[in-house]
Amino acid sequence: MELKVKSQGGCASSGCGSSTDRLAHLPEAIRAKVNNHPCFSEDAHHHYARMHVAVAPACNIQCHYCNRKYDCSNESRPGVVSEVLSPDQAVKKVLAVAANIPQMTVLGIAGPGDPLANPERTLETFRQLSEKAPDIRLCVSTNGLALPELVDEICKHNIEHVTITINCVDPDVGAKIYPWIFWNNRRIKGRKAAEILIAQQQKGLEMLVERGVLVKVNSVLIPGVNDAHLKEVSRVVKAKGAFLHNVMPLIAEPEHGTFYGLMGQRGPTNEELQTLQDACAGDMAMMRHCRQCRADAVGMLGEDRGHEFTLDKIETMEIDYAAAMTRRAQVHAEIEANRAAQRQQSGEVFVSLASLKRPAPKKTETRPVLMAVATTGGGVVNQHFGHAREFLVYEASSTDVRFIGVRKVDLYCSGGDTCGDAETTLQKTIRTLSGCEVVLCSKIGYEPWGMLEAAGITPNGEHAIEPIEEAVATVYREMLESGRLDSAPAPEQRMSA
Repeated sequence: MELKVKSQGGCASSGCGSSTDRLAHLPEAIRAKVNNHPCFSEDAHHHYARMHVAVAPACNIQCHYCNRKYDCSNESRPGVVSEVLSPDQAVKKVLAVAANIPQMTVLGIAGPGDPLANPERTLETFRQLSEKAPDIRLCVSTNGLALPELVDEICKHNIEHVTITINCVDPDVGAKIYPWIFWNNRRIKGRKAAEILIAQQQKGLEMLVERGVLVKVNSVLIPGVNDAHLKEVSRVVKAKGAFLHNVMPLIAEPEHGTFYGLMGQRGPTNEELQTLQDACAGDMAMMRHCRQCRADAVGMLGEDRGHEFTLDKIETMEIDYAAAMTRRAQVHAEIEANRAAQRQQSGEVFVSLASLKRPAPKKTETRPVLMAVATTGGGVVNQHFGHAREFLVYEASSTDVRFIGVRKVDLYCSGGDTCGDAETTLQKTIRTLSGCEVVLCSKIGYEPWGMLEAAGITPNGEHAIEPIEEAVATVYREMLESGRLDSAPAPEQRMSA
């Protein structure tokens, strides 16, 4: 049996993963841009951090899934911030974060409104950062309505990565998502509004690609609205040069106050999201590690350290950024050495697996298995089950190990060596892990172990501090050799996909 690793990001020349076939159509200079970008590279997100600064309060469109909130520390979703910054404040905060979190490589502006609906504030922030922190990659996320008129300015400020949210390429679908746009000093509604927005998005995408800017497309999966249409979106944006497609689930809880939430529009299930992502993957590379971050997020994907860098706290910090840049370069070199060592170690494991005696051929192909992983980063299994707020889900088969996505959960254990009796929270976690047959973690308590097993999910704490893909491949081999793959999973563990 030979297992290979498929990453969603990576490049051969920069040593950032094994999926060179996904990047072969791009010039080497562009491939290198994703090496340490946690949002554009699935492998990089295990090792590098990002931050967003909220300097763009205004928006030029209204989306049925959006409700911008301020001073809302308990929500983690786009459009939510605790404080809106001026460009000067934002730059000061970026320098403080970069000095204190040296693995931070990317600064993005993503709201809480639309950055390009606030061009002066957005571009002034980028202008200062390109001068004062040249080692930080600059990114902007936009709905695309104002994009074509600002492409030249974006390129002038050395912005290498742009994300455009494109939820449709059909105005009839768009009319169900966008009640209005503000265009040429007029509020335009209905199908005409969607028609203008789509045309601007496509024009801006083409212009950026012509200038060599790496473009990622975000799409919100809205069941019953655009779910059957997103495969066409993926096909169109790939044809126009987009590098990566990020299909995200609709967040529609009523407490968030969005139109969709208040009207009872549901979000997709994990199975529906994976099925749609797999369908789109036939057209282009998919981003599956998105956390749908706040507009002021700080830290690794999946964590938020923004509370450590409020304006009052950074005022007391003394930052020598020249010295910080030296330290950052050292940390990045250490990270790359660690990534190289992990690739070599994993490669040795896969060679070993390939040398095993192959099982006798069967009439049906060995089925794949989903495994959930608790990790705090670094690309290794290193988190207590009860401390996880999210699980990374991988699919192992007889031919490869591939990353599937992220599933967020409520915190089950507040700390210490034992977990509490939060039965309701644990039951929710088990439902969230539906479809997974194994959970890999560094440690797990007695009670959750028993409840997971009762639900048909095998807890496994034997691969702590091992590279994730290596651990997943090893467990799959053990399942194959023990005969566990000869039978189908329990009904509650099957996925509709």
